[in-house]
Amino acid sequence: MERPLLLLFLLSLVLLNPWVRGDGVGYYAFARAPLIDHSLNFEHDYIAANTAFREARLDEHGQPKQMFRTRTGHLDNHFTVGPAMLWAPFLLLAHGGVLLARALGSQVAADGFSAPYRLAMAFGTAFWGCLGLLLAFRLARQYAGDLWAFLATVAIWWASSLPMYMYFNPSWSHAHSAFAVSLFVFYWHQTREQRTLRQWFVLALIAALMLNVYYANAMLLMILVVEAFRDYAAFRRGAGTGTAASQLLAKHLLFAAITMLCLLPTFVTRYIVYGSPFESGYASIQSWAWRSPYFLAVLFSSEHGLFSWTPLLLLAAAGLALFKWREPRVGTPLLAGALAFYLFIACYPDWAGISSFGSRFFISLTPLFILGLSVLLARVAALFRSQRTAVTTVSLVLAAFMLWNAAFMFQWGEHLIPPRGPISWSAMIHNQFSVVPRQLAAHLENYLFHRRDLMRQIEDRDIDQMKKQSAP
Repeated sequence: MERPLLLLFLLSLVLLNPWVRGDGVGYYAFARAPLIDHSLNFEHDYIAANTAFREARLDEHGQPKQMFRTRTGHLDNHFTVGPAMLWAPFLLLAHGGVLLARALGSQVAADGFSAPYRLAMAFGTAFWGCLGLLLAFRLARQYAGDLWAFLATVAIWWASSLPMYMYFNPSWSHAHSAFAVSLFVFYWHQTREQRTLRQWFVLALIAALMLNVYYANAMLLMILVVEAFRDYAAFRRGAGTGTAASQLLAKHLLFAAITMLCLLPTFVTRYIVYGSPFESGYASIQSWAWRSPYFLAVLFSSEHGLFSWTPLLLLAAAGLALFKWREPRVGTPLLAGALAFYLFIACYPDWAGISSFGSRFFISLTPLFILGLSVLLARVAALFRSQRTAVTTVSLVLAAFMLWNAAFMFQWGEHLIPPRGPISWSAMIHNQFSVVPRQLAAHLENYLFHRRDLMRQIEDRDIDQMKKQSAP
């Protein structure tokens, strides 16, 4: 079943949209500036950014506003450095190709902004996203079989927020985060029975990558906390020796030390940009909603609620709970990690993601959603008398979810609904059945063959809507 997934990935590459926009300006700057300017001077990135980004940050002379300077004199860039690390091999190849082409007489700019660089960045994002899906599939099939793991992988791939950030907005960090979490969960699962010192070392490297890519992924370390609690509890019950407990403690300390050491890319960039390795650039932790989390809004709000915007994930979450009941030794740590992540986002001041298709933060949990949905599908299929009927019925239902999501993404991308703030469900549903079917074909043609003009139109609409929302 991996070959069909790879074929689907290759076919999906026509959807790559090599633009750098919004948050992506900050993520991409950490790759472009060191490669081209050999520094963390982001002035060129600010000036070359999309219009909405520039209008908020540049003065009347086209230079970055002083208010965006940090105490070290650098321009603010609170985004993570991990995506730049994962883009690096693709951008290095692109840079080498551009330099060679220029030596042969080409006029393509070697500035990090020209098409070869942006294409390399977009392909790198899709590549890591696909690899994350493959790892999630390999994990899921161990508990649900190839068929249901395959259907679940395809369904989560196309009925969640992932496609928006794997293809349409590839300069953002979410597809990279899905990969890093998939790698962490997969390797943790493969080594969970008897993890050697070397395997603890590798797991720490993966954990550090996961955190370098996306800070909120720290909540998934709850998987190890639950595992450790169970292991130490077993020692207290006399299931092991004092020496074994000491050895496990030493491995945990090694894991923590290696993880912190491998977070140096984050600490160093924070120190250079902000003057402190522990300054994130985000809102103070004291301003978070610790006493009144947005528990229901995160899940069901019209303002990018996880389940209201991407309803298939509700079934995936139910499947993850079912998996915890069926396989508690594996399911309990995974469910605990997912719940810790949910609590973290529910307390975050910008829990809705500002400009976001669905709750984009939860793209990090893609492998857990795939596992949960695959287990649920296998359980539902057992209720049918024949597998053929089960496969047909399940496939049709999943196809409906994917079509609904595709139409919803079209609405969001074309600004038929507000990209920021709450939406009108009645208007959204009307668009799904009346507007999208009429416009989709023409706009798909423009997306495939006249993408630059289409992106310019989308940017103009975005600016107009922001001005209307900010008007008194």
